[in-house]
Amino acid sequence: MSRSLRNAVGALLPFLATPALAQTAPDPTSTTLPQMEVTGTLPAGSLTVPDVETQRREVEQAPAAVRFIPSEDLDNRTTLNLHDVLQDTPGVFVGTRYGAELRLSVRGSGIARAFHLRGIELLQDGIPMNMADGSGDFYQIDPLAARSVTVFPGGNALSLGGSTLGGAVNFTTPTARTAEAPNIVRLEAGSFGTIRGSLQLSRAFGNWDAAATASVLHSDGYRQHSRSQYEMFNGNVGYRVNDNVETRFYFGSYIVQQQLPGSLTLQQALRAPTMASAAALAGHQARDVWAERIANRTTVRTEYGQFDLDVWGLHKRLFHPIFQVIAQDGWNWGVAPRFTTEFQVAGLRNQIILGGRYFAGSNDADQYTNVLGSRGVQTLRSRQNAQNYEAYFENRLWMLPDLALVAGAKALRNERDYRDFGGGLAFSRGNVALGRTYEGVNPRLGLLWQATPTVQAFANVTRSMDVPDFSDLTQTQANGVTGFVPLQAQRAWTTEIGTRGSAGRFGWDLTLFNSVLRGQLLQFTTDPSVPAATFNAGTTVNRGVEFAGRVDLAQNALMAEDRLRFTQVWTFNDFHFRNDRQYGSNRVAGLPPHVLRSLLRYSGPFGESREGFWVQPSLDWVPQGAWVDYANTQRAPSYLKLNLEAGVQVRPGLTVFLDARNLTNKRYISDLGTVTDARVATTAVYYPGDGRSFFAGARMAF
Repeated sequence: MSRSLRNAVGALLPFLATPALAQTAPDPTSTTLPQMEVTGTLPAGSLTVPDVETQRREVEQAPAAVRFIPSEDLDNRTTLNLHDVLQDTPGVFVGTRYGAELRLSVRGSGIARAFHLRGIELLQDGIPMNMADGSGDFYQIDPLAARSVTVFPGGNALSLGGSTLGGAVNFTTPTARTAEAPNIVRLEAGSFGTIRGSLQLSRAFGNWDAAATASVLHSDGYRQHSRSQYEMFNGNVGYRVNDNVETRFYFGSYIVQQQLPGSLTLQQALRAPTMASAAALAGHQARDVWAERIANRTTVRTEYGQFDLDVWGLHKRLFHPIFQVIAQDGWNWGVAPRFTTEFQVAGLRNQIILGGRYFAGSNDADQYTNVLGSRGVQTLRSRQNAQNYEAYFENRLWMLPDLALVAGAKALRNERDYRDFGGGLAFSRGNVALGRTYEGVNPRLGLLWQATPTVQAFANVTRSMDVPDFSDLTQTQANGVTGFVPLQAQRAWTTEIGTRGSAGRFGWDLTLFNSVLRGQLLQFTTDPSVPAATFNAGTTVNRGVEFAGRVDLAQNALMAEDRLRFTQVWTFNDFHFRNDRQYGSNRVAGLPPHVLRSLLRYSGPFGESREGFWVQPSLDWVPQGAWVDYANTQRAPSYLKLNLEAGVQVRPGLTVFLDARNLTNKRYISDLGTVTDARVATTAVYYPGDGRSFFAGARMAF
């Protein structure tokens, strides 16, 4: 464990050494669909962080396809990265590459992103984890430190201040007043030299409470040159001033050391999937990150409503040898007030959210020649500055007891300033200042109908706006020089209609959406070792279906209180150009049209637990692979992957579990980059999926 991580853990240990309040871990029974509960008393929580059931109810009042995942759904399974967290969530595509490096896309956001994240806000406890320019990484998210996860597609993230095509994903960490148990210890090991340990402690004493989660994950990786080491710490300390005022401080430390195996040609990926690219080996390519986070949320409840004030700071240092050594060091900071209240309008119930955000950052971005993974001659010295000014509101008027009209809008001004100071001996461009400002207003209008206490229907239309980040705006030219490209913002109107609920043995979550985009931010690869170039497309259309359904096939069949449940998750993507001068009506490359996941779960009582054991085979099926090029001349092959999960609660609080993946050792493509035309461009942009693997773990909550 590194020194900075040890220091962060040590800072909270005095708070965690006091005796725990009595807490009881909830029943581990889980479901992939929301539980439609609209009445009942609220369990204990706090002003700054409501309890999990309150979080769920708030999500289900949104007139949109918002998905909620409590930590109970993730506790007794292997969750190494965001793919494992979100794989049962319809409408979310997570392409795996190596370690925690993924491609996350919701409704086509970042559809052709060849690296990291764009178009989706990652939030932790409602506070941004992205950089101020909108870019983001997955390395700072520890799945074991999440008490709940909420996915807000597109403009449905307006209540949190989001307004991109992909929306937002919010990870809520546990506090001593919401944790499943005062102490949680977890150990896992498995294929590819994988081993992980995690410790979560939480204590409440009087008006104070504290919680902390520390995790260490090591893996040698499935592929050559893909070893990774992740050390993560998340903690918070809360103080309740009185029944109406509370403040909570958050602390985080994240250390990542990740070797990069690079991308391969299609034939290489299928015939020799464990190999690394020659460029990755020659350049000792890697991505090492050191990040620290501090944030505060203060909540004041008055007779007029609730006021929340968030402030945060995030420091990130990057050492990234690829085609050149990218060395960056930057700070990001922000403040976000938010006011929520409820009152009567002509005798009708009305809820309103008013908020704003100022979010800024400055990043020193340097580059050097790559000499066997070390810095050589400096080729670029630059600074990237971003400032964002945002104001938003969302109003919910209950015109009838079971019918709500939702209206809102967000106004934004995003400034991107780039200063090139030249590049040492290799280049001498002088002091060049460039930049661009983006402004806009994104409205939304929606309806929510609570047909029955367990059935909802909704429809809404939203406008989104995605501003290019500095990875888009600073592009490497053919001569190796990095220059500023003043791209336009991506704008889209999205309509959606859907329903979710449960009735007897059945449960469902179904949404149909259609987005018409102008200036969609797409990418194409010129060299597998060089960051892909971004361009604005003309008019494109993203439409699709997001579906998850379940049915209890049998109960009390082989023993009392057993259950056999079938769940089907289906994401359909139909993304295409509209009368494009170059690509006509071709499909937009990057995502497969159909992604299906089928699960059959048998569970029954064991000891004192109602669901004391379970066995769950699953199938991951991509019947048609994604196009790799916009000319639609080459695509990835289809695949079918068989998996198996099983577990047993040995005694209250102690669970052991097994996760077996890709049992047939299928060779397949898990993700890819995009090119213009595979007939003339390089196609070494494929990432092979992991082979057969087994993971086992034990979790003790007490």
